Parts: sequence; structure tokens; C-alpha cells
Amino acid sequence: MKLEKLVGDRFKERPSECVTDSHALMLRGGYMKGVASGIYSSYMPLRRITRKIEQIIREEMDAIDGQEVLFPVVLPASLWEESGRFESVGSELMRIKDRNDNDMVLGMTHEEAAVHLVREYGQSYTKYPFMIYQIQTKFRDEARPRAGLIRVREFTMKDAYSFHTSQEDLEAYYDLCHKAYERIFARAGIPEVISVASDNGMMGGNLSHEFMLLTPIGEDSIAVCGECDYRANMEAAESVIVNTRDEVSEPLTKVYTPDIHTIEDVCNFLHMPETKSCKAVVYQRNRDDSYIVLFLRGDLEANETKLRNYIGEEIHPAVITPECGLNAGYIGPVGLPEGMTVLFDKSLQNTNNLSCGANEEEYHYTGLDLDRDVPGVEYFDFAKIADGGICPKCGKPAITVSRGIEVGNIFQLGTKYTKSMNMTYLDQEGKTHNPIMGCYGIGVGRLAASVCEVSHDDYGPIWPMSIAPWQVQLCCIRSDDAEARAFADGLYAELMTRGIEVIYDDRKVSAGVMFSDADLLGVPVRVTVSPRNMKAGVCELSTRDKSVAEKPTLEEIADRTEALVKELLAKCNA
Repeated sequence: MKLEKLVGDRFKERPSECVTDSHALMLRGGYMKGVASGIYSSYMPLRRITRKIEQIIREEMDAIDGQEVLFPVVLPASLWEESGRFESVGSELMRIKDRNDNDMVLGMTHEEAAVHLVREYGQSYTKYPFMIYQIQTKFRDEARPRAGLIRVREFTMKDAYSFHTSQEDLEAYYDLCHKAYERIFARAGIPEVISVASDNGMMGGNLSHEFMLLTPIGEDSIAVCGECDYRANMEAAESVIVNTRDEVSEPLTKVYTPDIHTIEDVCNFLHMPETKSCKAVVYQRNRDDSYIVLFLRGDLEANETKLRNYIGEEIHPAVITPECGLNAGYIGPVGLPEGMTVLFDKSLQNTNNLSCGANEEEYHYTGLDLDRDVPGVEYFDFAKIADGGICPKCGKPAITVSRGIEVGNIFQLGTKYTKSMNMTYLDQEGKTHNPIMGCYGIGVGRLAASVCEVSHDDYGPIWPMSIAPWQVQLCCIRSDDAEARAFADGLYAELMTRGIEVIYDDRKVSAGVMFSDADLLGVPVRVTVSPRNMKAGVCELSTRDKSVAEKPTLEEIADRTEALVKELLAKCNA
């Protein structure tokens, strides 16, 4: 293709709304254009990239016996009512009505549609196992879309659903998918992606993993052990705390603490470390606004996902009113008003001589011993794992908390959807069972943006050969020179004949403009033809990452370019 025909402008200035490099470079490079918050139109370069990603995904899904299908974008609410998610999922689900006043939804995920498609087919054990997948547009009414394609409302996603007659069979296939995902990310140019244990969230099920690309701009926090292979999303990572009791428990003593509310201020006032304090974090159930008071060690943070999973329903930070009986800034476990859910984190287990609120304005307690002062306490894991914390797997204090982008996820769903939607099969003995499901997702646009995020320089993306919009950018400097133009035209035709994807820039612009645009397009291989090089009988052959810079002869350039393309492609697929 000739660059002069390419729709979309390229420009130097970084758009002010961009918080990530990938977002800025994709706007500057003419890859996409914003339509609304979290919704983009794609120009040709991005479409070529995403089509290649989709092809890699198809090849890997087909290799593990996946069958491609296509579900509707708009679905009847009745399917989601069958699973129970029409009411349980929050405002991320776009609910609409058609002209006949029927409730409909825009699909943000397609578990219900998958069960609907195969529940008549899968009535006998002889049909199992099988996996279906689609690559389809989805809509999630994200509250805070940001970072370009990394967090959007409308997106293209590959989602796959497997169906099994035993947990063992699901686990075996889950492992196959895990390995296929590793191949997909490696082929797409980001082999450094790691898998981490994660929280199932609204998907339900028993076990899940997220595939994370570690980068400072990531929205997710990942706990990584430096001593073993433990990896977990912060939402799912167990917080391990080892406490040692003081030999003598001091008496519970009320202390006047005027106008002091925060843990930091209380501990400074009492000359005690935060590890010797008990703090309260208060939430309310969305359903009825009833109060939940969580106590944990003062130096730790509450993990709302763990708390939400334990409670089994949606919660929100509490609004503490005078009528509720709680005294904000002075809440403690001794003398707490009745009629609310009270929970204790494991970080308070085996502790004594703590400070805490006294449930009275401007007073705190010292000398708290929960075993003595609040007998019968049960402890659960509600805290966020901390940097430098103890690894739940190897037991060493080697946890590092890093940021990451989730580029894929896999779930063992169990029978959550097949049971609620009455999908059954008969086994060999004629007994009825619900099939066991697995679910496997990859966001195509997010994957493209993630590759750009970790593979770019100040001038533009550095696309890996496997997903680059074109394989070669041919630049003809001084296209008004007849000899240079004739050779470049012939080379363009020759490379195209060999099946090489070429974007040809023969515009009458300066070399600076030409190279600036080439950097923004990020094509892996660049061939430069110029009058000066023609006189020397050579062309310039280079790579976007600057690892190759050669000057093959005019006779060699086509062969050497083809060989370099194949070499870089093989490197991605290795």
C-alpha cells in the first residue's frame, strides 16, 4: 500500500488527555479516533494489527479443538435472568428495551449465550468434552474508562467456553488453555506475561488465573514472591501475618485523646507503633445499608474484594451518622453497639497490648487483649497483602507488590451457569448431571495496546513482526529523482510478489517527515532508497528497534529483506 493513500493523520504533539504512552502514540500515529468516552473508531493500521492478533488466537484455540461460533451483541434479558445475573451485576451491564418494551442487554460477557447455544446439543455424555469460542464486540459500561484501549467501554474480545463431565477433565483442559495462552502472548510479542491466581468476581466458579503484563501504568496490583513461583492478584492474595504476644497483658485502660481520629495520629500520641494498634473500617451492605465493622491491625489495609466475597453481596464504604451508634474515629471492639456485623482480620490473632477506639468521643483504649476483652473472636483473612509481606506459599518475607495490565483470564466456572440455566446430560447409567464449565478470555484491543505500552520509544511503537501493521516500510527519499524512484517502484513490486506486506512512502516530503511517520507506524523493517545510496550501489536496511543496520547492494536488497522478515517472524513464533 502507498502511504499517501493511508487515511488518518500523524502528528507530533502528545494529546493532553492521554495518561499512557500507548494511548498517546496510537492517537498520534493515526491508529484510532475517539468517538465517546471509552469508545474508539479504528483506522487501517490498528485493524491490521488486531486482525493478526485474532489470527494468532484462532490458530491456538483451533489447536486445542476449539470451534469458532458467534453470539449476538444484543441479548434478551431473560437469559441473564435465568443465570441470576440480570439483577446481581451492577451498572456495568447496559440494560435497554427494544421497540416492543422487552428488556434486553448488551453483552459484556457471554456465558449465558454459550449455555443457551449448546444445552440441547449436550444432553448425552457422549458429546463431551467440547469447547466453543468467539471473537466478538462487547460493551461494558465502565465507570472510569482510561488509558486508551486498556480500559474501554466497547471492545473486541475472544471468549471461549468449555464443557466437561468431570472436574478432572476440566482441570486437564484448563491446563491446555493455560499453555495456549502462554503461546498466544509470546507470539504477539510479550512473552514476559505472567499468570497469577485471581478472584473470580462476578464470573463465579472455583479457580481463576489472570495473565498480567507487569508495567508501572497497570491498574492491577500483583503480589510476586522473589523466592518462589507464587503470583497472585492483590484481590486474591492471602495476607499472612505472624504476631508474637507480649509476655504480660496490660490492663485495658481508657485514655483521653482529644481531637485525634486517624491511626497515625493516635499512635503518635500514644507513642506506639501502628503494628500495636487495632483499627476499624466500616462498610454498609448495598441491599439494606446495614453496617459491617471490620477490625484489623493498624498498619494494614482492608481488601474489599475479600470482604465482599465473605459477605456474599455488594458493599460500599459506610456513611456514619449520629443515629447509627458508631463514633467515627473512636470505634473499637469493646462496648460496640449491637445490631451490626462485626468481623476480625487474622492480623489481630495472637496479639495483646493494642490501642483501639473506646466507642466514646475523644477516648481510646490501651492494653487491648482480644482473647481477654472480646472472648470468642473468630479471625478471617480480610487484609491486603503488603510489600515485603510473607509469601503464602514458601513462607518467606519476599513479597513484592507490582503493577500490571490484565491481558487475559481463565476461570473454572463449575456448574454455576449450567445449573441455574438447567443444562443437563445423561451419564452412562442414565443419571442426570449438570456439565462443568471453563471460561477463557482475551481482550484483543487491550492486548495490542499492552504490546505498544512495553515496546516503544520516544518516537513511536516498535511492533513485533507477528502483529505489525506491515512487515516492511519502504522509504523513497527524493522521489523526484527518476533513478531512485524507478528502483524503489521495482523493489516495491518485487517484495509484494514475494508475499511481503509493504507500506511504500514515495511522497514528496522531507526525509525528516518521512522517518517521523515511519517511527509512528512502528513497522519492524525499513528499507531506504535515496539518490546518494543509489550512486553507491546500495540500499539502507534497518529495523525499528535499531538492532539491525545494514547496506546491502541493490542486487541483494530484496533477498536480504525477505530473509530478515522471516527471521524476525520466526523469533516471535519460537
